[in-house]
Amino acid sequence: MLRRFVVFTAILLLPPAALAKKKKRPLLGERIEKVIASTPALARAHVGMRVVSLDGKVVYERNPRSWFVPASNTKLYSTSMALTKLGPDYRMTTRVTAEAPPDANGIVHGDIRLVGGGDPTFSGRAYPYDKTKEWGDETPGIADLARHLALRGVKGVTGAVLGDDTAYLWDPFPDGWSIDDPLYEYGAPVSALTMQDNSMRLEVRPAEMPGQQAEVYIYPDLGQVSLVPDVRTIGQGERGRIRMDRPAHTSELLVYGTIALGAKPFSTLLAVPDPALYAAQALTDALRRQGIQVGEPARARHRTGEGDIGGDWPEILAEQRSRPLRELIQVVNKVSQNLHAELLLREVGRQGNPFGSRERGVEALREFLGGQVGLQKDDVNFVDGSGLSRLTLLTPEATTKLLVYMAGTEAKEDWFASLPVGGEDGTLSRRFQGAAAKGKIHAKTGSLSHVSALGGYLDHPRRGRLAFTILLNNYNTAAVEAREGIDKLVGALLE
Repeated sequence: MLRRFVVFTAILLLPPAALAKKKKRPLLGERIEKVIASTPALARAHVGMRVVSLDGKVVYERNPRSWFVPASNTKLYSTSMALTKLGPDYRMTTRVTAEAPPDANGIVHGDIRLVGGGDPTFSGRAYPYDKTKEWGDETPGIADLARHLALRGVKGVTGAVLGDDTAYLWDPFPDGWSIDDPLYEYGAPVSALTMQDNSMRLEVRPAEMPGQQAEVYIYPDLGQVSLVPDVRTIGQGERGRIRMDRPAHTSELLVYGTIALGAKPFSTLLAVPDPALYAAQALTDALRRQGIQVGEPARARHRTGEGDIGGDWPEILAEQRSRPLRELIQVVNKVSQNLHAELLLREVGRQGNPFGSRERGVEALREFLGGQVGLQKDDVNFVDGSGLSRLTLLTPEATTKLLVYMAGTEAKEDWFASLPVGGEDGTLSRRFQGAAAKGKIHAKTGSLSHVSALGGYLDHPRRGRLAFTILLNNYNTAAVEAREGIDKLVGALLE
């Protein structure tokens, strides 16, 4: 009896923690499913995930071979192919050419061509990417070309400046883009001759009194668009709304709505209808500012089919090379630049061909993914290079295979450097700012209506660097809630 009492007493003296059964930490899959079930943006949506180590070992996957609209995660594919196929030091060239050199008086007889070579850097952007510098409205590249002609001794051109974008087939809008995308800068037409991201700035300023028409401007105003403004000034503190439309087959830009008295100017970037003509108009204006007379209005020259359209003009009056490709893909991925991604797709398709096209770029992408990354033909379905098309489809498995492949290439450092960094720059500058995640996520975002995505690399405290993708389709909440849901899933991966 005494023996039993002693044993019982000893048990009572043990600390409570020793008596309790050690609680197991939920497995990763359980944590992720809990996040999905408790997050409205995720609970009823189509969620795909795959996480792998850089040797390809699967850490977690969910719907890995299901189809998803990837939005701008498509840029992971177009930029990785360009970096691999063209190389980090590759540059595009823009030229001003003529049929013959200027005569003894500095006159070029006939037209001159501004020949685009796919260079997206004729803009006010900073290269290499600099998160502290805003994009300016200047076009220094065009001004430089005009100065080069002046230094060459050109005094006049009897003809016109021809904006020549025949390096690529004139196919400005890929299939699957929304009907209103071409109105805005993010959906600007794709052209081998690109200036200022093929966009112009619209600005609306309130008048001095309610009821008066607001002041509406576009710049640079090169005559390609006819502005039709109808914006009324309303009372101070009232809520205004400005709308825009460009009716099909017209040059009219309709700007209408209201703006409050004393409000900050409304400013946005809109796409230009014909980029090659736009650049030619800008060069014409720049030449005249240099004192070089141009006899005729600018015109555009497009390639609309497979037929021969004539060779290049032999006399090079001026030329300018782009920044190296490593800097171009930084802009594409850091700020998710659609036009630049489309240009890279076509530039790869131009290699070994008389001209580039979307179809040739997509075919080159299929060959790259099948021959080097190891994907099967039915793993992806590409229609564009930017992800603006809703017809582009891929799987979580395909994206992680691509990420693992790129992490093992000679260009891996340039590749990592092109991706937004969580809590620091690009499209992730305001996400992952907590101590547990800041600086540990290098990933590309993606966003369309009812689509959100994130794919790249995360640095796990125990497992090291992992490749991951999260694809969210068919959510029906605010976009910010979808992004927050994805960030919760990343948090579960980092735990």
